[in-house]
Amino acid sequence: METAARYCDRHGLHFTPTRRRVLELLLTRHRALGAYDLLEKLREEGLGSQPPVAYRALDFLVTHGFVHKIEHLNAYVACSHPGEEHAPAFMICRTCDAVVETPARPTTGALGSAARKIGFQIETTVMEASGTCPSCRPDATG
Repeated sequence: METAARYCDRHGLHFTPTRRRVLELLLTRHRALGAYDLLEKLREEGLGSQPPVAYRALDFLVTHGFVHKIEHLNAYVACSHPGEEHAPAFMICRTCDAVVETPARPTTGALGSAARKIGFQIETTVMEASGTCPSCRPDATG
């Protein structure tokens, strides 16, 4: 939260109560939340009841790197490395929807090599792997 507040102060951006609360909700979860899940919480707290409220807050948080959209789930998760330029990959548990962010290097790995071979310049990537987390696998040993 402090990173986001400092960033907004430095850049003259408004870190509104709704934006702050959406980020807080995402930071307290270890799974992605959809816009309507967030909207329900905002509605309960009197911070807005219309979908644009949640979507505007999410757009702001994604644009400034505090939140990532998980395309596979059409949901959002707080960034594990706010303020750092990075290309994340996400591991998503298909049983409990837990999401783990991990660093990816798409431009230097196999994808980057394939792109260079055909003269393609990668600008953005979305890397998401679906599977089962240790907590949900019956054969997992802890």
